[in-house]
Amino acid sequence: METALTRLVGVRHPIVQSGMGWVAGPRLVSAAANAGALGILASATMTPDALRSAIREVKSRTTAPFGVNLRADAQDAAERVRILVEEGVRVASFALAPSRELIARLKEAGVVVVPSVGARRHAEKVAAWGADAVIVQGWEGGGHTGAVASTVLLPQVADAVGIPVVAAGGFFDGRGLVAALAYGAAGVAMGTRFLLTSDSTVPYAVKARYLAAEVGDVTVTRAVDGLPHRVLRTEQVAALERHGRVRTLAEAVRRAAALRGVSGLTWRAMVRDGRAMRHGRAMSWAQVLLAANTPVLLRSAMVDGRTDLGVMSAGQVTGVIDDLPSCAELVDRIMGEAEEVMRRLESSGATR
Repeated sequence: METALTRLVGVRHPIVQSGMGWVAGPRLVSAAANAGALGILASATMTPDALRSAIREVKSRTTAPFGVNLRADAQDAAERVRILVEEGVRVASFALAPSRELIARLKEAGVVVVPSVGARRHAEKVAAWGADAVIVQGWEGGGHTGAVASTVLLPQVADAVGIPVVAAGGFFDGRGLVAALAYGAAGVAMGTRFLLTSDSTVPYAVKARYLAAEVGDVTVTRAVDGLPHRVLRTEQVAALERHGRVRTLAEAVRRAAALRGVSGLTWRAMVRDGRAMRHGRAMSWAQVLLAANTPVLLRSAMVDGRTDLGVMSAGQVTGVIDDLPSCAELVDRIMGEAEEVMRRLESSGATR
């Protein structure tokens, strides 16, 4: 299936595997790329040296195009961009809008720039700055999320910008892909659906927790880092919601120390990143510390398998997923379902 997305990034199918921290590592990214989708490597929790090594590992596993997700507000963003350019990465994606200067630098080097946004005005801004495409995440999506559902946000953005739009939030099958195309998207991006594959390195105990969840077991909370965050309802999330400000702040400091050990960040670098995160947002310093600690909470589940101590970002689609296919099986299934849906629509006269 050829769309503006497949032509832009050179993949076979209009499907993107989202760059999820601690989840989207070389194995998952290369498996998604080999399946014909656009795999996105999550780099926010990696040191620059680890990022370069991860990129090279992906390249050793696949010859297909793939991308890297970057934090636009990171103090070492320029260094990471240099690594992408030097290693010949095809796509740079961003969870927050990159600056006009960062977009220009990447485009000059031939890298496709694809920011993720949750509002029409943000899509219009990055499109005006030269972004090549935009991923639009609706309220249904996992992790940090906005307040507008995909069915409202997606057509808004598709009508407002003249670049390819990728739909995220609530997509997991071929029916959703066809619906997104009908709304004006050039493809879909999926996080939770790719997390729940056999190629994902997330421990099986954690995957089992996702598979057992129903739609009502997915919630949006501010207790993790002060921002709306869609997660599985777990003992840890309930505990965070019960904690008072003093205990929450004390635990944030403790986890900040743990993050230093994992990421290699110095206290000074963490403070700089905290200031960058706080800039332009109504965030207290306590919330900044909590936000800096979110990777540690996620790591406890996604790497260590501690469903009792970790936090598990989850899209609402968690409640309708019940299997663990390989990436190849998943992408083939989605494309087969999409083709069948379009054939049914055509035979019924709905497309005429």
